[in-house]
Amino acid sequence: MNLFKIENVVKTYGMGNSEVIALNHINLEIPKSKFIVILGSSGSGKSTLLNMIGCMDTPTKGKIQFNDQDITKYNKSQMTKFRSKTIGFVFQRYNLLPDMSALENVEFSTELAHLPRSKAVSALEAVGLSERIHHFPAQLSGGEQQRVSIARAIAKQPEVLLCDEPTGALDYETGKKVLGVLKKIHEKQNTSVILITHNKEISKIAHQVITLRSGNIMEVTENKSPLDASEVEW
Repeated sequence: MNLFKIENVVKTYGMGNSEVIALNHINLEIPKSKFIVILGSSGSGKSTLLNMIGCMDTPTKGKIQFNDQDITKYNKSQMTKFRSKTIGFVFQRYNLLPDMSALENVEFSTELAHLPRSKAVSALEAVGLSERIHHFPAQLSGGEQQRVSIARAIAKQPEVLLCDEPTGALDYETGKKVLGVLKKIHEKQNTSVILITHNKEISKIAHQVITLRSGNIMEVTENKSPLDASEVEW
């Protein structure tokens, strides 16, 4: 069953008197409850595609369906509600509020989603930070801060977790630990995960790999035996 169905999606940006094509007539079906990697170099269009899927931006042309509902017809209010209720975001930069503890940062997310504050504690426990919940971002390592951002994303129990280069600011060992956390969440909570990266080795943990280049889909491959995060080397 498809989670997203993307039909003939085009995204262009005006650059002075010229036009830049970020996505060029994309057609794609993304299955539900899988770990998906969108692979491509800088400028390939992978972040643009992720923003379209997450209702952070709208296509210039084409249609995106989520569970058979056309989300490209949403107005701004509907897009906000979709992001709040359905999507969890994890970015390369952790975007934590520096004057709030780990717990308060996650509680901020649950309050926006009108969920009980207890969900924040459960989310921090799920990412292995139960003993660090009262620490402030400056007191946490980069990997711990990224795990707080993951906890913030999953606290509202989203159907989809969108991850934009989540290991990009981390060292090798810490990056592998963060990938392990994402895999664990996918497996234990049955959350659909879509992760973008330029690192081909990371794609080995995915069920499906979508390769982009210059706004075009070059290849979609299925991986019948995804690696555990601990097995990936780069």
